Amino acid sequence: MPPISNDWAPALATEYKKDYYRKLFEFVGQEYATRQIFPPGDDIFNAFHLTPLSDVKCVIIGQDPYHEPNQAHGLCFSVKPGVDIPPSLVNIYKELEEDMGCYIPNNGYLVKWAKQGVLMLNAVLTVRAHQAASHQGKGWEEFTDAAIRIVNEQDRPIVFLLWGSFAGKKAAMLNNPKHLILKAPHPSPLSAYRGFFGCKHFSSTNAFLEKNGIAPIDWQIENI
Repeated sequence: MPPISNDWAPALATEYKKDYYRKLFEFVGQEYATRQIFPPGDDIFNAFHLTPLSDVKCVIIGQDPYHEPNQAHGLCFSVKPGVDIPPSLVNIYKELEEDMGCYIPNNGYLVKWAKQGVLMLNAVLTVRAHQAASHQGKGWEEFTDAAIRIVNEQDRPIVFLLWGSFAGKKAAMLNNPKHLILKAPHPSPLSAYRGFFGCKHFSSTNAFLEKNGIAPIDWQIENI
């Protein structure tokens, strides 16, 4: 796993010394050595690499990386250029079109959001090929919960977008009154119609940021 070298490194330093992380590091190393694992090793920490702690304006929490070839690259919901847009992201784009007037792009590459301060964090950062949830319960959840708590402690307004019951449970860790917590059903085709469509989380995020003197996020993903 490539080291995190920006301002996340000192913030997360105590985690690296804990027993769970040592076991996680050994497990992940063995998995990459013996199996096909996603994302590529250099992409595991892309959510942190692309969105320094000091830049975080908004947090989107996913559960697990995509587990088919060429999809996952370290950002929740995002896929590499040239890959079919996954169903949940299709629905995210539909909500963006309705909420913000964004056109639906021809790709699912969300790096633009990450570079504007959207921390796009999966709770679990690796997965075996073709085996959803295969790395759950190995220690990643403890590590990413630590990152969520670090963001919660930041002394500035930040928006948390919690989509679905799994992400919604993270609200229990969020007690900083400066932050805005927005919940909705998951954008999956199985649940989007229950209230993700029409949630207007994107415009609500920008309204909150602007109210607090913070530049809004340009949510439009351009065609490639």
